[in-house]
Amino acid sequence: MARVPAWSVPLFFVVGAVSQYAGAAVGVFLFETTDPAAVAWLRAAAAAVALLVWRRPWRTRWTRRTVIAAGGFGIVTVAMNVAFFEAIARIPLGTAVAIEFLGPVAVAALGSRRARDLVAVVLAAGGVAACAGVQAGADALGVGFALLAAALWAGYILLGKRVADAGAGLDSLAVGMTIAAVLLAAPLLVGQLVHDASVFADPRTWLLGAAVGVLSTAVPYGLDQVVLTRIGRARFALLLALLPATAAIVGAIALAQRPTVAEAVGIALVMAALVVASP
Repeated sequence: MARVPAWSVPLFFVVGAVSQYAGAAVGVFLFETTDPAAVAWLRAAAAAVALLVWRRPWRTRWTRRTVIAAGGFGIVTVAMNVAFFEAIARIPLGTAVAIEFLGPVAVAALGSRRARDLVAVVLAAGGVAACAGVQAGADALGVGFALLAAALWAGYILLGKRVADAGAGLDSLAVGMTIAAVLLAAPLLVGQLVHDASVFADPRTWLLGAAVGVLSTAVPYGLDQVVLTRIGRARFALLLALLPATAAIVGAIALAQRPTVAEAVGIALVMAALVVASP
């Protein structure tokens, strides 16, 4: 894979951020008829198909170890998506993303081990507290899912860097998403099938699901793999500071989810934490 120039790295993040949260906004519309877990599966399946067609990973030489690594990466990625969708089904998009950023902050802090990383953790914790509405009483389950997504996002960064360094990041993403979509189909779809299986007879469900998969996974995660070959984990986590503001803007425009003063302060604190934790 060709190395991307250093000046273009922020551009990759801007494009990926807009695509990712535009797809998440489409997912929110699907929640009117479809369970968040089923939407997450549609996202994974659509992304897997798009990546398989694009990458054709069967041309790569695979070993049991690389398949297991790719499968683990895919399962963590899909699990992160499930937790995130469960969160944004209950709390605003910008708030969920800010809380989710505890994961990247932890990766950035543990990756450098400097004294000011403690300041970053304190800022992030304060931002999460503000976004979670400690004083206003936010949806506790939504906040819990966002915190779970944060832990899984940290795992995504660590595993993503490993498969990227192996030299087949995009192919591993394609294989991993395919494995995850197959293995997790039953547990993620059973709730929807029991509650209302008729949604899968509606072409709108598949069309919007495909849009979520391409916009929220294939495009941004593909860009992540390109960037991860160029930079380290700590700087990658720092550049993710572009995402909370992007999520808040997309949520305000597409979903009319205008952040409160406390949520805006929380998002700013989380972004500041990533800047403080930067190399």
